[in-house]
Amino acid sequence: MYSIIAVDISGRHKINDRYYMVCAAVSVSITADHIEKVNQIKIKTFWLDSVELTDIIQVIEDTAKEIEFEGTIITEHGEMYNQPEGVVASMFSRDFKYQESLGERSSIELAHHISLCTRNLLLNELGIDS
Repeated sequence: MYSIIAVDISGRHKINDRYYMVCAAVSVSITADHIEKVNQIKIKTFWLDSVELTDIIQVIEDTAKEIEFEGTIITEHGEMYNQPEGVVASMFSRDFKYQESLGERSSIELAHHISLCTRNLLLNELGIDS
């Protein structure tokens, strides 16, 4: 069993010339094929003018720094615009890698459901039509 921080961001389309993004960081203990334990979940919202790779990295860093547990940050390739793992990892202040195992994939799916549902709820509560 090992610990990771699975991350997903929802909201890569413009609303009134800006991006309303929700980042979910989920600290989990996993095995190669499943989640053993959810340690902590952090959710942060962001209004951004652009969504360049450096913006996405900052969003992830800002959210993950609130996690009290250690672990490598894990995302899908597409989250980082399919850039090579080494390039992206060099831009983070902590360990980073793309998902490989089923346990990592399941963790990212959990983070995805959290970020998407949170964003939809907040848009609804704010009266914003996406």
